[in-house]
Amino acid sequence: MHFYERKAYRYPLYALAAMAVLMAIGLFYFQWLIGLVALLGIGFVLYSVIWSQRSLYQELEHYISNLSHRVKKVGEEALMQMPVGIMLVSEDGEIEWSNRFLAACFKEQTLVGRSLAELSEPLAAFVKRGKTDEEIFEFHGKRLKVLIRRSERLLYFFDVTEHMELKQKYEAERLVLAIIFLDNYDEITQGMDDQAKSQLNSLVTSVLNRWANDYGIFLKRTSSDRFIAVLNEQILSRLEKSKFSILDEVREQTAKHHVQLTLSIGIGAGVSPLPELGALAQSSLDLALGRGGDQVAIKQGTGKVKFYGGKTNPMEKRTRVRARVISHALRELIVASDKVLIMGHKYPDMDALGAAIGILKVVQSNQKEGFIVIDPAKTDAGVQRLLEEMKKQADLWSRCLKPEQALELVTDDTLLIVVDTHRPSLVIEERLLYRTDHIVIIDHHRRGEEFIEAPLLVYMEPYASSTSELVTELLEYQPRRMKLSMLEATALLAGIVVDTKSFTLRTGSRTFDAASYLRSQGADTVLVQKLLRESIANYVKRAKLIERAAIDERGIAIASGDEHEVHDQVLIAQTADTLLTLSGVVASFVISKRADGTVGISARSLGDVNVQLIMERLGGGGHLTNAAAQLSDVTVEEAERQLREAIHDYFEGGKPS
Repeated sequence: MHFYERKAYRYPLYALAAMAVLMAIGLFYFQWLIGLVALLGIGFVLYSVIWSQRSLYQELEHYISNLSHRVKKVGEEALMQMPVGIMLVSEDGEIEWSNRFLAACFKEQTLVGRSLAELSEPLAAFVKRGKTDEEIFEFHGKRLKVLIRRSERLLYFFDVTEHMELKQKYEAERLVLAIIFLDNYDEITQGMDDQAKSQLNSLVTSVLNRWANDYGIFLKRTSSDRFIAVLNEQILSRLEKSKFSILDEVREQTAKHHVQLTLSIGIGAGVSPLPELGALAQSSLDLALGRGGDQVAIKQGTGKVKFYGGKTNPMEKRTRVRARVISHALRELIVASDKVLIMGHKYPDMDALGAAIGILKVVQSNQKEGFIVIDPAKTDAGVQRLLEEMKKQADLWSRCLKPEQALELVTDDTLLIVVDTHRPSLVIEERLLYRTDHIVIIDHHRRGEEFIEAPLLVYMEPYASSTSELVTELLEYQPRRMKLSMLEATALLAGIVVDTKSFTLRTGSRTFDAASYLRSQGADTVLVQKLLRESIANYVKRAKLIERAAIDERGIAIASGDEHEVHDQVLIAQTADTLLTLSGVVASFVISKRADGTVGISARSLGDVNVQLIMERLGGGGHLTNAAAQLSDVTVEEAERQLREAIHDYFEGGKPS
């Protein structure tokens, strides 16, 4: 015990002895014999107390000394033997000290004197410039969580192997819900007799049941065209590796019976609550169907979406009944609004502007005020020619507003109609989307992961050739039909011509019906050609781009422009179209700098290659045979490298978007 602590404990004894002596002296004064006895008694008691106190002190000192020794010994043993690795590293990355447990983890007798980089390059990088103070590494089959105290260059290693294995097992067994939908079941079975329908049902059910048994999936048919599947993350991973071959199997098996039946599968994963999982699965199915069907959409709880399949052109299965219902619903929304703003995508093409002009006519036929939002400075040559023609008609030109003017006009009761796109990042003025809650989307592109939030009405038909075709049908079903002017009908027809490449791609019977209606309304085909013609300079530029094209053994043509040359998006698209007409080319990609500083990529195919999936990997989108992307802050060379990686992933990987 400390010296001062001893003194502190002895002060009460000294006081007691002094009081006892004073009492004895007092007794001596009155009776010496009694005083002597008292003095002897006090002396005995005082001696006993002092002896007991000294024994207690000795025992306490022995206990503390023994405890200190044990604590020191345990500390040394814990430092060397406990299942936590400890390492001290020098400034130049040399191991100065480590305990035995850590050496055993690396299957070495000692680590002292070894270079950290020699032991593990990732660990050395973590110590030198790691962004966090903890990370998990794998050494000789063990997973160790490493914590670093950078000021002391001290590392702690915790064995988390069992924890990580348990976590992986939990994640592998997490529930996944899938909804399987037979895309065109109703259309195919509509004219079948009961026997043929029963045979088709048996065929599809047997194929799906065999697939479910092979992968350990619980499958239940809930209606004639819908199944529910329950699986886990481990099974889902196996399905992704197989690229969901069930899509091809169902298509091929039904084709043998002269029926073209396809599947769409919506999968929800990554969350635990069952209602939320079901909502994700249904949302994924809606997304797959919105992109044309015959594909799988997997949506995680984080919002990340992956797509598989989508190899075939979507079959035309929209009905005129739906067009009539949408037309009437649109009319009600227009009538309930104070005004209508119509907006397409950035750098609008003929289809976007033609569709906007058609919607403006719908608005006017319902006696409401409407405006087209467009920036004339950000348009291509063809659209500028159409704008020049519009300037000759004062009534039509007065309905055009710049984005800044539209922002001043919009109110809470304004109806905003977005045409030819559904992605908020691609609209002409994104701020308009947040100034009103009344939004309508009319588009013919396959639905992508990015989507305008909470629209009142969505009319998306990936089976249509163009948005102009959809708008033309909506015009036909307006109760109070106003005759189109020659220029309005011509603009809509030009939109159809541009998106179908003069009626050669993605055309159905409804496309020609719409064109016939527009022709009857006075559409001028000669004016269409005048609007779409190109200059000699553009023709030469296109020829130079084609000259730089390279075609690989798969029939993939890639043409990259010069780093210092700028081309507009229309020229890039026209070049991709021209490349597709060359012998042996099944898909074409053209890369070039654009005026806005981005690098534009246009992609085309004949249907064997889904260029939409390839462009989605680069942040773009479109159709199976017609897609595009814009890359920011990259060179043309870097864009080409990213494109080649995306093409490689498409052919070799799982084709996630």
